[in-house]
Amino acid sequence: LNFSALLSEREQGRLVKEADPGSERRAEKLRGRENQDADEASQEQEEAGTCLVGHGRIGKHRKHPGGRGNAGGMHHHRILMDKYHPGYFGKVGMRFFHKTHNKFYCPTVNIDKLWPLVGDKARAEYKDKTDVAPVVDVTQMGYFKVLGRGVLPKQPIIVKAKFFSKLAESKIKKAGGTCVLTA
Repeated sequence: LNFSALLSEREQGRLVKEADPGSERRAEKLRGRENQDADEASQEQEEAGTCLVGHGRIGKHRKHPGGRGNAGGMHHHRILMDKYHPGYFGKVGMRFFHKTHNKFYCPTVNIDKLWPLVGDKARAEYKDKTDVAPVVDVTQMGYFKVLGRGVLPKQPIIVKAKFFSKLAESKIKKAGGTCVLTA
């Protein structure tokens, strides 16, 4: 016997819904997608055959009406450039003819890295001695300037460098050390 033939169409629909509750949602989604595709197709069909296809008789759909790329930044696109890219045009500062970077080479080290340069062995060796202190020549380690970030322990140290910041100098002297300038 074919029981599905005996059931009315409405009852068959109810049975399908009870069997798979997500099927109704999927069907709704598909119906919505079909409607959307149909709307887009009808829009295309509506414009097909007209000579301008929705791009207007006056402005026209031409290739690069405003120019290619950044064209017109100082002329017809000036408002956009001033609004979204201020300072895009022009120069800042002085010119430096034949700039060689040798004279600006100045690697720095902070005072909290001075004792690691000396080493733990030397620190323990000079801990009890008050008449002598370890000498750290940071230029030999590859640094030119000593900066003042960090904390120095209360143990004297002699630091040799080309440059010292004010804060570094004051912290080294406060710890009982000295700053020696080298050429």
